[in-house]
Amino acid sequence: MTSYCTRPATKADAPALVDILNHYIAHSTTTFLTEPQTIDDRLKWFDERSELYPAIVVEAEGAAVAWGALSAHNPRGGYRHTADVSVYVHPDFYRRGIGRNILNELIARARVVKQHALIANCCSESVASIALHETLGFSRVACLREIGRKFDRWLDVIYLELLL
Repeated sequence: MTSYCTRPATKADAPALVDILNHYIAHSTTTFLTEPQTIDDRLKWFDERSELYPAIVVEAEGAAVAWGALSAHNPRGGYRHTADVSVYVHPDFYRRGIGRNILNELIARARVVKQHALIANCCSESVASIALHETLGFSRVACLREIGRKFDRWLDVIYLELLL
């Protein structure tokens, strides 16, 4: 049986985070990024992490197999108590409760630093992700139709919100 450890992400995790994210970029509408990310991209991203905007990983057998983060929802000062939430799980580790673990941990960390709202924006095709967020208390607050384009298709985005 595999054991898992949830811990803060570090710059040493950048290659694993990039590998996981690049899978989603190439094969899914989970992210609307269309170009593969590089380790340098992820290292710059780490510079934006803080107590307000942490990144965490789930490790199995010494390797990062999933990650999640809180990010600034909008740089304008009035949004400083709202964060966007992201969760990515390596496809070999689906359906093991890892995404739920990450999301619960991010919610807990957001509460500690007194965030007021968390926002998840999910492609309408990401049915499992939407369901996960809803089981943890997120509510659908909007559907923006055809605002993203990937794989030569227009895509809808569902916005979910959790008031803390």
